[in-house]
Amino acid sequence: MTIKSKTWQKAILSNNASIEDAVINLNNSSLKIILVVNKNNKFEGTITDGDIRRGLLKGLNLKSPINSIIHRKALVVPPTIIQDSVKQLMVTNKIQQIPILDNDKNIIGLYLWGDLSIPVYHSNLMVIMAGGLGKRLLPHTNNCPKPMLKISGKPMLEHIIIRAKQEGFINIVLAINHLGNLIEDYFGNGERFGVNIKYLKEKSPMGTAGALSLLNPFPEESFIVTNGDVITDLNYAEILNFHEYQDAYATMAVKLHEWQHPFGIVSTDGFKIVGYEEKPITRRYINAGIYVLKSDSLKMISNKKPCDMPDIFEKLRFNSKRILAYPIHEPWHDVGKAEDLQKINESTK
Repeated sequence: MTIKSKTWQKAILSNNASIEDAVINLNNSSLKIILVVNKNNKFEGTITDGDIRRGLLKGLNLKSPINSIIHRKALVVPPTIIQDSVKQLMVTNKIQQIPILDNDKNIIGLYLWGDLSIPVYHSNLMVIMAGGLGKRLLPHTNNCPKPMLKISGKPMLEHIIIRAKQEGFINIVLAINHLGNLIEDYFGNGERFGVNIKYLKEKSPMGTAGALSLLNPFPEESFIVTNGDVITDLNYAEILNFHEYQDAYATMAVKLHEWQHPFGIVSTDGFKIVGYEEKPITRRYINAGIYVLKSDSLKMISNKKPCDMPDIFEKLRFNSKRILAYPIHEPWHDVGKAEDLQKINESTK
């Protein structure tokens, strides 16, 4: 779940309450905000200590109804907003609480400034695919598994694990094959890194998803899967929250990729030129190598056989299951080639 107050229900108050009721609510909840709802439990606005004080200065008393002090243009956010945007809204508007509403004006949460800086524990698994041969990175991967190649002095796999831990994901599963013993020797059970690590040991390469069939038992909750060569600032909790809120079977992180054609493009109708574009730019979403899956999605994988992640999505689509794209704007690096490794190391100096 996204970081948000777990006690926001205490802040709810009916719009027919009195200012005295509001004062009692603020004291009891300690959230410094009241979430006002109508008789249908739909959000109407907020009340803070300042709103109460301004009302009393205008001649209202504790028995007066709260109707005239409700802030009806309060800033609210949808559940899919990323936390960095919430922080920016709080800083810009100099506020410390923002209600979370769904499309029907139902209150489903409350962001608090203090909570946004506190990691929240997630019981959901994070599976990292770290068994690839790394052929495009030869000769670097002759004696070193690709996820153990170093970025800023640390294996890229360590960067992924540390970021996951910082976001509250401590149950890590590593799928290993090529030189997997080096990965296992380095990370062990994860205690040194403050996480719990288990291993899926592929006897032979099983593609970007086949190793998931080795999970035993299958996870009961939705779980995150990421390639072991993807370095990004994407917030894993945010894509998990999006996936669960949208009730998706599978969610794929996608990144907008731009490619400029090196030549001018001529459109013709027979011999007639009907259009011309000078070195047009093509924009397409590409697979970013990060996914969230429902446990039921694993039924799409043949037991212990090679399988790639797009195969799972295609099978789910064929079976009319809900599969979604999650566009990311955060920095993202696919370290698949030697020049990628060199570029990211230069950019992090």
